[in-house]
Amino acid sequence: MLGKPPAPEDVIRVTPQDGAKGVRPQTPLLVRVPGGRLESVKVVRSQDAQETPVPGRIAADGLSWRPDGHRLGLAARYTVDAVALDRDGNRSARHTTFTTYVPEKRFIGYVTPENRSTVGTGMIVSLEFNREIENRAAVQRAVRVTAEPAVDVRPHWFGSTRLDFRPEEYWAPGTRVTVALGLRDVEGAPGVYGLQDKSFSFTVGRSQVSLVDAAEHTMQVRRDGDLLATVPITAGSPKNTTYNGKMVVTEMLELTRMNGATVGFKKADGKGEYDIPDVPHAMRLTASGTFLHGNYWADDVFGKANVSHGCVGLRDVKGGAADTPAGWFFDRSLVGDVIEVVHSRDKRVAPDNGLGGWNLSWREWNAGALE
Repeated sequence: MLGKPPAPEDVIRVTPQDGAKGVRPQTPLLVRVPGGRLESVKVVRSQDAQETPVPGRIAADGLSWRPDGHRLGLAARYTVDAVALDRDGNRSARHTTFTTYVPEKRFIGYVTPENRSTVGTGMIVSLEFNREIENRAAVQRAVRVTAEPAVDVRPHWFGSTRLDFRPEEYWAPGTRVTVALGLRDVEGAPGVYGLQDKSFSFTVGRSQVSLVDAAEHTMQVRRDGDLLATVPITAGSPKNTTYNGKMVVTEMLELTRMNGATVGFKKADGKGEYDIPDVPHAMRLTASGTFLHGNYWADDVFGKANVSHGCVGLRDVKGGAADTPAGWFFDRSLVGDVIEVVHSRDKRVAPDNGLGGWNLSWREWNAGALE
């Protein structure tokens, strides 16, 4: 009388076990047989309402299957379907499932610039993380910035919550840059895992670099290396000087309110030294509040004197107009354009104040990366 065929779970052993919950990402995924051989193994990961085959291979001896990757995805359901022959040639099939750990804490990176945008040649790719990153090397490895035509792009950390990328020199016009965030399930800090697995791209437009000479009260605007115009300006007053150095346009506003109290310029009563509700053609240069903007309230100072609280001002009219110096420059500018200030009686802008990373040498920039 023939014996009863062995149960499928005795022929095909699956780790993690069937029905397991909260499986940690470092747990090995393994399908094996104590004898005989595996005929086929199919593993599918269901995550974020998407099903993805898990690639892997059966060992040469037919006794085991392992995935190509080393870590399980988080907040996912895995399905394993395996078929094997036992030592006696009996075929068995097994279907198992398990679910992985759902972390309570996640981190994301807010990325500059915007997807599908066209930017100036000075744009720096910047990620601001919503949580402190302790395992910065792992997070850095999970972010890839590539360019077409190809150029060497390197990372630089500013503290534990900001990671920037730039090439050695300004981007070449026409370059297409792709940012791939492979942060999903990367452990950025103990118990804190990344959420994003996505890619986006932007295009570099024409080159425009403008040189503000605070002593001469002028701004030279160069397009693709050629002098487009020299515009009279007013910069920071002797009491409130403008930063020197290279600054990148990060925001462009047709009209905006500027209140000195928000950037430290307060009167004794706590109110701002100025409060202008409708500043025209405002272009942000630093996170601390430096703008290049239109000015309709100053008198005959452009090209002659520095009277601002640290911003660079161009002549304008109330409400803004296209035929003023400020309107002309605004209409010809892009986020990502570079404004460099020289001959001001102030320090050089900090490299993490806005997108000020161009003020670091290539050697200094590379010193801020992790292997």
